[in-house]
Amino acid sequence: MKTVIADKIASVAQHRPITRKLQVSADIPCEEGVLVAVRILNNKSTYNTLELTSGRMAKISRGDIIVGALGHRKALFGYSGHLPEQLTPGDIVQVLNIGGVLGICDSVNANFGAPFDAEVLGTVQEFPYLGERIGVPARAGTDKFDAHATVATGGIPVVVLAGTSMDSGKTAAASAIISRLRHLGFTVDGFKATGVSLRRDILAMEDAGARNTSIFTDFGVVTTTGENGPPVTRMMLTRLAAEKPDVIVFELGDGLLGAYGVEQILRDKSICECISCLVLCANDPVAAWGGVKLLREDFGLEPHVVTGPATDNLIGTELIAERLKLPAFNAITHGAALGDAVARQIGLQEPAT
Repeated sequence: MKTVIADKIASVAQHRPITRKLQVSADIPCEEGVLVAVRILNNKSTYNTLELTSGRMAKISRGDIIVGALGHRKALFGYSGHLPEQLTPGDIVQVLNIGGVLGICDSVNANFGAPFDAEVLGTVQEFPYLGERIGVPARAGTDKFDAHATVATGGIPVVVLAGTSMDSGKTAAASAIISRLRHLGFTVDGFKATGVSLRRDILAMEDAGARNTSIFTDFGVVTTTGENGPPVTRMMLTRLAAEKPDVIVFELGDGLLGAYGVEQILRDKSICECISCLVLCANDPVAAWGGVKLLREDFGLEPHVVTGPATDNLIGTELIAERLKLPAFNAITHGAALGDAVARQIGLQEPAT
């Protein structure tokens, strides 16, 4: 082992009791979630920040030593990459997202340029045995993932936000709904079910008034897939329901068609039986039409309201209402109306004062 001083610790390492002064090992298990220290080898003018454990975004530059987690990413509008099969100190990996996921880049997004290259320094060590200097590899998350988890919500209403793609306004809509329900006097908990490790979205939920939040990374899942997406969603639903909120709001990262497990979650009967309101976030009217058609015909699910950039002006809203026979509200300009529509759908009425 050797001592390394980290400049920045990524949010994917949120729950680990590590400081900037680290002990790292040359023995590197190439497994999802293992925390490693790397040295950044190049500068970038775009996509050049890292989400820290504090939630702040910090610029990273050549020479910075950062802590991230090994993993993969299959993004439609970002870098895609895979988990390396083996690593030794001195090998090169890439920073796949701003949450600190590290892997071998397979596909570059032209809008972001080439990713950061990073020299592997070693596996971050933790020392769990009191009084002994026996190190073990640090891993993302605090709670054990259960691939066979069941779901129990106790009848608590559940609001789900699904999008036609990344950047379709899901987090803005979730925040607007949470804010409105809080203003109506209800206790709201929220979580993000799919995507790649990044806490920004659940921090936005907290800012909007969510009492408790969670994300798949809490369970050691760095990037969701069709295999781990449904069970980790069931785990978060059950955990938050145990806290007895009035309503649970959760966001499905990515789009209805993608590699993060959204499709498998929406085909999971036990999860779908918990859904009280399904909100579709669409980028444009054609996406709204396709998303509604896909939900109805492929998933057997009925969306209850449409939002997203498709509703940025009156024309889009009217087209959706006319062609799809669904209410449509813009989360930014008509957030309260969106929240009220959701409240009516799930049967929550403003408490008497």
